[in-house]
Amino acid sequence: MQRAYKSLLVKYTATTLALMAMNALFSISAAAQFTPAPKVGGTSSFDTANGPTGIDAATARHRISPLAAVPEDFSTLKLAPGFLLRMEVYDTPEYSLELRVDSTGDINLPMLGKVHVADLTLVEAASKIASSLRDGKILNNPDVNLNIEEYAGREVTVLGEVRTPGRVEMLAPRHLDDVIAMAGGETEFAGKTVEIRHQTGAEPRSDVIHYSRNSDNHILSDTVVRPGDTVTVKRAGIVYVLGGVTRPGGYLMQEDGDLNVTQALALAYGTTMPAAVGSMRLIRKKDDGMVEEMPIPYRDIVKGKVAPMRLQAEDVIYVPISKTKVFLSAGLMNTAVAAAVLYH
Repeated sequence: MQRAYKSLLVKYTATTLALMAMNALFSISAAAQFTPAPKVGGTSSFDTANGPTGIDAATARHRISPLAAVPEDFSTLKLAPGFLLRMEVYDTPEYSLELRVDSTGDINLPMLGKVHVADLTLVEAASKIASSLRDGKILNNPDVNLNIEEYAGREVTVLGEVRTPGRVEMLAPRHLDDVIAMAGGETEFAGKTVEIRHQTGAEPRSDVIHYSRNSDNHILSDTVVRPGDTVTVKRAGIVYVLGGVTRPGGYLMQEDGDLNVTQALALAYGTTMPAAVGSMRLIRKKDDGMVEEMPIPYRDIVKGKVAPMRLQAEDVIYVPISKTKVFLSAGLMNTAVAAAVLYH
């Protein structure tokens, strides 16, 4: 009896140990199955599902911020009111903070006060802050690094003969041809004059740019437009051709802004039969408001004896109608009609 009891006890113990081993193996397998995979990057505390966690949450936001476009000439970008700066001082974490440039162009540093950084580049501003910390006996040899967290909205207004007039976002100075391209380019009615109105200083000033569509002319690429400026592409001048021409009306001076008498008459499809080309006149309004009339030597121009007269905007070419030619034309027409009636 005792021997049977011992045998039963041994079997029960072996069964219990086997069950415990199986439970242990199941627990290890479950833990391996549900343990998240290690994150690439070592000790990063960023959780892809729930965002930053732990003491690195604040700095993680800066590390994973989305990429933002910066201007091509970023090195020449000037700081302005509204910019948000991120300042870091090597080995001095208490001076690693965000600073907003106020309306007067200053930033406020702890224990130092205001430092004016407007109209400075990042390198110039960092150097000025380092000098202020050193001169204020706060840090002996500070190593200051600045970065831009937010840009202040700065625009250029483009008006006139462009395809999409309006405001163009621009952080740094750009060339005039780039600004016009950002506004969709010129229309077919654009002239050869561009006015740039600068808002700097107490009184705005304007620059008038005269350019040619000739590919050898680089004035557009040599002219600089700054944020806050207003660019107006002027409409091409108009000349008027009236009187004895096939299609009287106003015509744009689109040929590089230059137009002469023969070109204007060609745009009007030439003169009509009763036109008195010998009495053709050019009517021009002078700067003082007076009007002057000049004869046009059309026959000599056609023969090549005289160069065609160059026109200005608002000029009027008037081609009179010859009464004699009208009378003769009417007589010939009546004769032709009478002959046709008699014939029939």
